[in-house]
Order: sequence, then C-alpha cells, then structure tokens
Amino acid sequence: MQPLSFLRVISLNDGLSQLQVRLKHNFKDSNLLARAVTHRSYSADHNERLEFLGDSVLNLAVAHLLYAQLTELPEGDLSRVRASLVKQETLHQLALSLDIPSCLKLGEGELKSGGQRRPSILADALEALIGAVYLDAGYEVAEKLVHSLFQNVEINPTMLAAAKDPKTELQEWLQGRKLQLPQYSVVATSGAAHRQIFDVACDIPELSLSQHGSGPSRRAGEQAAAAAMLEILKVKARG
Repeated sequence: MQPLSFLRVISLNDGLSQLQVRLKHNFKDSNLLARAVTHRSYSADHNERLEFLGDSVLNLAVAHLLYAQLTELPEGDLSRVRASLVKQETLHQLALSLDIPSCLKLGEGELKSGGQRRPSILADALEALIGAVYLDAGYEVAEKLVHSLFQNVEINPTMLAAAKDPKTELQEWLQGRKLQLPQYSVVATSGAAHRQIFDVACDIPELSLSQHGSGPSRRAGEQAAAAAMLEILKVKARG
C-alpha cells in the first residue's frame, strides 16, 4: 500500500490539472500555479507574494468592471461597491466555486485545524491564483478571469451599505479631504503556522501617521489597523 502522503501528492496534482480547466487557463509556468495554492504552513515557497500581486490585479479589474456597468455612480459609491465585491466573504464563495480546497497545499497542523475550509486561506489563495495568471499570461488574461468569476455575482448600487468596513470608511475620509489612500504592509507574523497572527501597519505619509492592527489574516489585520487609524483621525478632528 502506498504511503498516504504520496497518494495525497497524486491527488493534489490531479486537482491542479482540473483547476486549470475551471480557470479556463493552462499555465505555461506550472510552478506559478503550484505556488499559488501553497500555504506558508506547507512550504517556504508559499503564495503570499502572489496574493499581494493578485490583490492589486483584482482591485483594478473589478474597478474597470464597475466603471463600465454602474455608469451613474460617483467615485465614493464605486469604491464602496468594489469593497463589497472584493471582501473576504465574496472571495471565499468564489474560491469554493472553483473547488480550490481540493488543490490547497497545507501543513499537517493547518489541515487538522480545518484550514482547507477557512475563508481567509481560500480568499488569499484565490488572489494568489489571479496574481499567478497575471504573471503567466499578462493583465488582459487576468482581467478576463476576474470578470468571468464575477459574472454570476449580483452587482448593483444597493450593495453600498453592506460594505462600510473600517478600510472603506478610512478611504472615504481621506478621499473627501483630497488625500492619498493609506498604505498597508505586514510588518510581522507570529504564532504557529496554522494559527498565525498578522501585525499590519497602516500608514498615511501625507499626515505622518502610522497605526498598527493585528488579526488572524492579512485582511483582518488591515481592517484592525484601519480602525485604529480612524480613531486617531477622529480624535484629532475633535481636538
């Protein structure tokens, strides 16, 4: 009988082949695809840099989609709708529709703790895949993938209220004062691979302000940092 780990590798490889069919993209560089579905608990060659890249590609592609579809909405409302579309819950559902869980490479601890179904991990893997497609075939192909993923997602102005999270509120506060958008960066990670805490900095260079927040995912850390920044700005505004 073959070792379980060997059988799992065979299963993962087959899963990657099927994933390319669902993505409607055959990778020229198969290493990009493999890295995109590799969590840091599995290997040092993980998907976080691809996720960083894919996040930017995703935001641009969704912005273009909204610009074309919601022609009457002003900038602030478009930003709120985009925030609703690229939030973790939406990306998690899209990742499930692609059956990304069957392809994820996770460490044993992460597997045992249910990482294969964890929304933050799946959302991050989806962004990493978008980044991988961008590097493999260019922006037009990556944008086409994003638009395909969102073709069955309802897009309308009524999504505005649901998207008022700290990052969105901070962005609107800055835009209303003609200031540049905040910069987010992961400054540290701690904890076991399957229970990591991300320390994220939120910087506004124009105001010489910096705040930190932490959470169990990069997104959660960014939201916490944005919330901390909002508190500081509100205190300064009252003062």
